[in-house]
Formats: sequence, C-alpha cells, structure tokens
Amino acid sequence: MTTPDTTIAFTQPDSFAFDAESNAAIETIVKRYPAGKQASAVIPLLYVVQRQMKRQTGSAWVPNKGMDAVAERLGMAPIRVYEVATFYFMFNMKPIGTYHLQVCGTTPCWLRGSDEVTRACKDAGHVAGFGQTSADGMFTMTEVECLGGCVNAPILCVDDDYYEDMDYGSTVKLIEALRRGERPAPGSVIGRQTSAPEGGPLTLIDVPGE
Repeated sequence: MTTPDTTIAFTQPDSFAFDAESNAAIETIVKRYPAGKQASAVIPLLYVVQRQMKRQTGSAWVPNKGMDAVAERLGMAPIRVYEVATFYFMFNMKPIGTYHLQVCGTTPCWLRGSDEVTRACKDAGHVAGFGQTSADGMFTMTEVECLGGCVNAPILCVDDDYYEDMDYGSTVKLIEALRRGERPAPGSVIGRQTSAPEGGPLTLIDVPGE
C-alpha cells in the first residue's frame, strides 16, 4: 500500500502578537546589539515567532503576520524580513507536523547511509517523501543541507535536536519513541564520546599524574 502524499491545509492568520514569553525573549535578544543595529536580531526574532507558533498551535512555522511583527519591532521594511525567512531552511513558511524530521543528504551523511535514514522515516513515520506530512499530522520530513555534524554522520535533526550515527533501525526506534510522546536524549545513538572514534578515544587517553 502506498502512503498518499499529504500536506497540511492552512490559511494565514489575520493577526499575530508576541506573547509574554516572546516579549521577554525579545528584550534579552535586542540588548545584544548596539543602538541602530537592531536589524541584526532578525534571525533570532524569527525563531521567537516560530517557537511561539509551536506553543500556540502545535506547529512550528512563521506566518506572514509574524514576519510583519518582527519588522515592526526592529524598525525594518517587511520585505527585508521576508527575504531572510525564505532564504534559510530552518524557518518553515507553512505549518508542519508535530515533529520535524530533517534528514541531511549532503555527501558525508549520504556516504554513511542517509538513504536508509530517509527510508526509515518513510516507513516508521508514514511520510510519503520530502516536503510531506504524515496523515496523522505527527511527522513532516525535509531534506536539508549540511548540518555540520559530518564526523558523526548520518545526522537526523528532529526539531532542534541532533541525533547522530543513525541507521535504519535506530531511526525507526527514535520515531516510535516520539510517537509514544517520549523524547530520547539527543546525540550519538551508538554512545560515541563527542567526536571520538567508534569504540572510544585512541589518543590523549593518559593523564599525567593519574
């Protein structure tokens, strides 16, 4: 049986207002930049919008009115905010599933088996393909460019968490846990110590005096 292509039907909200949690975050963020350079905060403020939408709707995305609110807060032309939001993959321009499965398909991850990670996401998450959402609305799968964790490839990023050294079986296990409402600890699924070789460090393992 073939899983049908599924997307989430949506309409843009008529309004967007930062809630108390977002306003507190914005106050902290804007202070990092000198006077007159507030536009530099556009990326973190877009994250604020996306996280607020996750809290309020269960789906992490950036609506047009949210971009307008960022523009107003930072004194920018709205088009400048739109340009940034649509350039970067980490901002979702439409609603996504409860969990965002972001599969790195760049060369190091591909060489280490990212195709099997993709297949597991399709099988266990019931997602037809990249850019699609499962019929139950739980999982959206996206192919992304290098996530910067090449040494522990292949990488599957779930929302903001990196899961490293993935294969078919570990991906299925992770998705099944997410479906149960569990959130496994991010990092290497084979117990790798940071970026050390599989099996543990091979150098600098003797500490003088110990």
